[in-house]
Amino acid sequence: MSLSNSQFHDLIDTTQHHLEDIIDESDIDIDIENSAGILTLTFENQHQLILSRQEPLKQLWVADRTGGFHFDYDSDSKAWRCNGTQETLAQMLTTILLAHTQHSFDLSRL
Repeated sequence: MSLSNSQFHDLIDTTQHHLEDIIDESDIDIDIENSAGILTLTFENQHQLILSRQEPLKQLWVADRTGGFHFDYDSDSKAWRCNGTQETLAQMLTTILLAHTQHSFDLSRL
């Protein structure tokens, strides 16, 4: 199934808002900035995690100190899935967030 622009933006917005809520509900010190569809998380160690939308490709891009990752929406599993690793966004972010914070987050809403 090909996503319309509207569906794509709704999915990205929902994903970013859920991630913001999950982090806000924790007691972990992570600065959150959401501007022009780019969600930037800045950790205590000053490393950043950036989630951005790539509308022409209908992809969610994730950038971290470990690299850049491109996610397509898998409508069958209703999850963002990394092209390279086939991990879901929740799986990858669990690993990244744990590395930065030594804290486990419940990312099941993603």
